[in-house]
Amino acid sequence: MTGLYGFVRARVESKIGEIIRRRKSSTNPTGRQEGTKDEMTVEGKRHSIPMTEGPSRAAARSYLRGVGYSKDDLHKPIIGIANTWTEIGTCNVHLREIAEALKEGIREAGGTPMEFNTITISDGITMGTQGMKASLVSREVIADSIELVARGNLFDGIVGIGGCDKNMPGIIMALCRLDIPGMMLYGGSIAPGKLNGVDITIQNVFEGIGAHARGAIDDAGLEALEAAACPGAGACGGQFTANTMAMGAEILGISPIQLSGVPATAADKREATRQAGRILMDAVRANRRPSEIITRASLENAIAAVAASGGSTNAVLHFLAIAREMGIELSIDDFDRISDRTAFICDLTPAGKYVAKDYQAAGGSRLLAQRLLGAGHLHADAVTISGKTIGEEAAEAVETPGQVVIRSFEQPLKEHGGLVILKGNLAPEGCVMKVAAADRLEHRGPARVFNCEEDCFAAVQAQQIRPGDVLVIRYEGPKGGPGMREMLQVTAAVSSNAELSATVALMTDGRFSGATRGFTAGHVAPEAQVGGPIALVREGDMIRFDIAKRTLTLEVAEDELARRRAEWSPRPMRWPKGVFAKYVDRVRSASEGATTL
Repeated sequence: MTGLYGFVRARVESKIGEIIRRRKSSTNPTGRQEGTKDEMTVEGKRHSIPMTEGPSRAAARSYLRGVGYSKDDLHKPIIGIANTWTEIGTCNVHLREIAEALKEGIREAGGTPMEFNTITISDGITMGTQGMKASLVSREVIADSIELVARGNLFDGIVGIGGCDKNMPGIIMALCRLDIPGMMLYGGSIAPGKLNGVDITIQNVFEGIGAHARGAIDDAGLEALEAAACPGAGACGGQFTANTMAMGAEILGISPIQLSGVPATAADKREATRQAGRILMDAVRANRRPSEIITRASLENAIAAVAASGGSTNAVLHFLAIAREMGIELSIDDFDRISDRTAFICDLTPAGKYVAKDYQAAGGSRLLAQRLLGAGHLHADAVTISGKTIGEEAAEAVETPGQVVIRSFEQPLKEHGGLVILKGNLAPEGCVMKVAAADRLEHRGPARVFNCEEDCFAAVQAQQIRPGDVLVIRYEGPKGGPGMREMLQVTAAVSSNAELSATVALMTDGRFSGATRGFTAGHVAPEAQVGGPIALVREGDMIRFDIAKRTLTLEVAEDELARRRAEWSPRPMRWPKGVFAKYVDRVRSASEGATTL
């Protein structure tokens, strides 16, 4: 670390050494003092000493004792608990209970937890509205806010509790910046809903909206879906963005494998969470920091897991951002390379049949790690938060006899992983497709151009889209949106129509939900707002997708494109001040993770 925080760390570590030397010299000639109460209070207390120790800190201790902390509490390692609790939606509503169990585990292992809150935005609730623009922006605010509270309070360790799409990567980004012992803990997946004896997820509701618009189901049918899909607490049940990032974080090593993935309302969730607290305290004592865990090798492991599980395209943005926070060189081309060599083996919705609870019951992330290791797709020596390597964790996998969710690489669902990166004159910096849920390898059709998501959704609802069309939704990128809205409302409306689903393609400089199915390309870069080629597309232009060649091509002559470019100008910002304006001023291209670094 550099700057003020690095200076403080060096002074604190020097002070710890001085304290230990003093104790050794005053105890006996051999310097032995193992097991005494005084020594245990300092073990792992590296950063919080300037905040809590000595006569000059009496006022600070007084404030904390007024909260309820004892004198002894304040001489133990102080562990920050960053909670993304909210009562707006199922994903995070139970995280207060998760935090209490986590704090129990931390106290049992000799630490003092201090909980604080940060924000979160529900992607599912805001989907299809202007509110969805806040979702990706919230990732940066979450990272910033956790960083500020941790730096302000000089925690010895930190746990971020996440439950939805953007708060999990936001937590990990903060851990990278702080580089103190820490973990991301997932609140867990929701149980599937039940309708007429069949498991359903929120994806069925979004597709039901499209079916309702064309008269395929009535009001009562849509109401039945709405009422049944979310039976309680937990994040969306399929291998959508939340479960993709939770699983990816386990394989990355920054979440406790097999514990983090226990479903939200499972009977063993509380004990799994307490155990996570104990693991965190072991990491604090060992000074096991994110910089030891999040490496080029562990990022490649996580990407392979995303590819093998048919995970969300949002993982591309988030792992690029995490790599950038840690100063690790990673590009979108790495996702294509790793996905191309890693078969798709997890039969999970939206590309497959099962949900997250079934994945956990089958053997979970340890079993997936074991499969990846056996196929030569895992860097086995990457360290995890437990102190074990990912190879050692994989060796402890217990596969449920007869499970059909996590297949072998000898019998994959598809020979290649779920993600591909396309480039070409329409996406010079690249775009992302989730081919795990795609039904074809190429498409050529006329452009239907929309300058916002709402206009495209209205056209689909009004049945104005024809088979073979390429829906182009632009000015929804990092700057143009701002915030790269997800297009689940549009893609679900298309997917619910069998004829359109089999014949229509969609591309955008915005994003897609992890629940998206169909022939879709997102994160097209450069985006329209900065003059990317997607801004030059006109109604009726022919567009060609070729997955085998990894190309996305606008079939318009270069001189015509030059003429259009000369006539183009950026659209005015809808929000010229406030958080969106700050974000637009700083945000990078989607091809770089849409970070504000």
